Amino acid sequence: MRMQTIDITQYGAPEVLQLGERDVPQAGAGELLIRVAASGVNRPDVLQRKGNYPVPPGASDVPGLEVAGEVVSGDAAAMAAAGLAVGDRVCALVAGGGYAQFCVAPVAQCLPVPDGLDDVQAASLPETFFTVWSNVFDRARLQAGETLLIQGGSSGIGVTAIQLAKAAGAQVIVTVGTDEKAQACLALGADHAINYKSQDFVEEVKRLTDGQGVDVILDMVAGDYVAREIECLREDGRLVIIAVQGGVASQLNAGLVLRKRLTVTGSTLRPRPVAFKAAIAQALRAQVWPWLQAGLVKPVIFKTFPAAEAAQAHALMESNAHVGKIVLTW
Repeated sequence: MRMQTIDITQYGAPEVLQLGERDVPQAGAGELLIRVAASGVNRPDVLQRKGNYPVPPGASDVPGLEVAGEVVSGDAAAMAAAGLAVGDRVCALVAGGGYAQFCVAPVAQCLPVPDGLDDVQAASLPETFFTVWSNVFDRARLQAGETLLIQGGSSGIGVTAIQLAKAAGAQVIVTVGTDEKAQACLALGADHAINYKSQDFVEEVKRLTDGQGVDVILDMVAGDYVAREIECLREDGRLVIIAVQGGVASQLNAGLVLRKRLTVTGSTLRPRPVAFKAAIAQALRAQVWPWLQAGLVKPVIFKTFPAAEAAQAHALMESNAHVGKIVLTW
C-alpha cells in the first residue's frame, strides 16, 4: 500500500519540499499506525529542510513532528494498556514522518483528541505542549504566583506557554515584534506584552516587576539575549533555552549568576527516548488535557494549507508573520 508524503528533495529554500510517494510504514512493538488528517508545522521542520537539524537514528527522514488522525492498527497490548483502540482519534508527537498520509508513532507518545477539538486543532498540540511542559514546568519548575517571561510570545511555543502558565496560576510577560502581536498575546491572557523593537525589554521587565525581575524566562533566541536575560531574573530565577535563533555564542555576567543564585538550563526534545516523552505525555493527560476540555486552554491556529502546499507553509513560518500554529491538512 502506498501513501503520499512531503519529501525534502535537497537542502534549501521552501521550494525543495515536494509531494512524494512511499510505502505505508508498519507499526512495530509499542507502536501504532495513524491515518493522518493533519500535520503540525514547526520551526525544527524548517531547520531540517535547511540541513541544520539531523534526523535521529531510526527516525523517518520525512519531516514533521506532530500529527492527528485515526488509529488504523498497532501493538494491541500496548494500545490496550494506554486505553487506545483502532478507530480512536489521537494526536501524537513523533521523531519524524509527520508530513505523510500515514505515520507510525510510539503508543506512549499518543494522546486522545480532547473533546470538541477537530483534527487540525489536535495536530497543533503535541510539539509545543510537550516542549512547554518539559521546559517551563519540569525543568524550570514554574509555580503559581511566579512570573514567566516568554521571548517570542506570538510563536506556536509562545501562545502555548502563555495559556499553560496562566492556567497554572502564573503571571506572564511576553516579548513580540509588532504591536499587533502584542494585542494578540494580551487577548490570549498575557499580563504584559513588550514590543522589543520599540522598547528595551530589560528595562520594561524591571519596571513591570518593581525592579524585582521575573522567576522564569523561556528563551528561543539565545545569542546576545542571554546576558540581558540574566539581568531580568530575580533571585533564584531560572532561564531555560530551547532554541538558538540568535546564535549559539553567549556572554554573561557570571557574578550575577552567583549573587542571584540563578539556574541556566536548556534542552532539545526530539532525540530524547520514548520513556522520557511518555512521562511528559502522562503529565499532559493528567494536568493539561482537563484544561483543554474545560476551554481554559485553546489551540491557536493561524493558517492551514493543503499538504501539497507545504512550501508555502514553510515560507509563512520563516516570514514570522504568524500568531500561533500553522497546520497541513491531508
